[in-house]
Amino acid sequence: MNVCCLLDNSQVAFGVDLDLLKTSTPFPKAIETCLKGMVYSIEDIFFQFNPKNRPFIKEVREACRLLRTTGAQWIHERKTAMENGDDVPKDILTQIIKSAGQEDSMTKEDEEFMLDNFVTFFIAGQETTANQLAFCIMELQNKTFTINLIKYGSAFQDCCSLTYTFIHLFTSLQVLKETLRIYPTAPGTSRELPEDMVISGIHIPGGCICIFSSYATGRMEKFFKDPLTFDPDRFHPDAPKPYYCYYPFSLGPRSCLGQNFAQMEAKVVMAKLLQRFDFTLVPGQTFDILDTGTLRPKSGVVCTVSHRNDKK
Repeated sequence: MNVCCLLDNSQVAFGVDLDLLKTSTPFPKAIETCLKGMVYSIEDIFFQFNPKNRPFIKEVREACRLLRTTGAQWIHERKTAMENGDDVPKDILTQIIKSAGQEDSMTKEDEEFMLDNFVTFFIAGQETTANQLAFCIMELQNKTFTINLIKYGSAFQDCCSLTYTFIHLFTSLQVLKETLRIYPTAPGTSRELPEDMVISGIHIPGGCICIFSSYATGRMEKFFKDPLTFDPDRFHPDAPKPYYCYYPFSLGPRSCLGQNFAQMEAKVVMAKLLQRFDFTLVPGQTFDILDTGTLRPKSGVVCTVSHRNDKK
């Protein structure tokens, strides 16, 4: 899934073909290393000062350097093409460059801004979507969900065909939304309070950082009946909307910049996979979760894959 989403992300968002079907790439490992480094530094503010952590810190710095060097190269190539009047795709990379301003007025901060945005989209657009699809396949193939597999699987299979309808749109989105309810790949978010607030009788002073767990709220009986049951009908268009207890992309003006791209990517990739392949979970597949900055299946999704003979 990581390679699939990385290939899709690099082509659609940045107009670069990494040719991952024929060559290997260090990017998935670099992305995973950066995320681990972020988590460790948040959990332990003294992590970088511990001598035994120096080898890993070196790995993190090298991974960050790889991603930022790659970003600088791709940005330079795209800027050169734009300056030469060449036709360039109207993708995320082009918008990143345009948002930074004109070349003659661009400052060092503008250049860093472009690189920061590149790394954000490059990491978030690959890692989180790949994990979401892994969890989605795991649940679609779960024996307790087999009765609904035809209903929801067919919606994905028709997603990219001429028979695609709004019914299939809502059905496939229901599956993806329910996947993120139980397995939010970004398990939480944070906000800094601008002023004092009283919440449930508790006084919280302004300036405090509040941590919100979408993983916890998505699994609470208070908000969702039988919360551990995978039921995409919770997100049927006619169902009550779960306001403020479901926020896999955060909420408000600081919500995820790439959420629309991520959901479209997830829907299309899942549709293509189910059109071409049959997945069957191997016996003993665990549903344990590992938190490495994003949530992922701890043991991966172990399944047998067979090609559909009637699909090209």
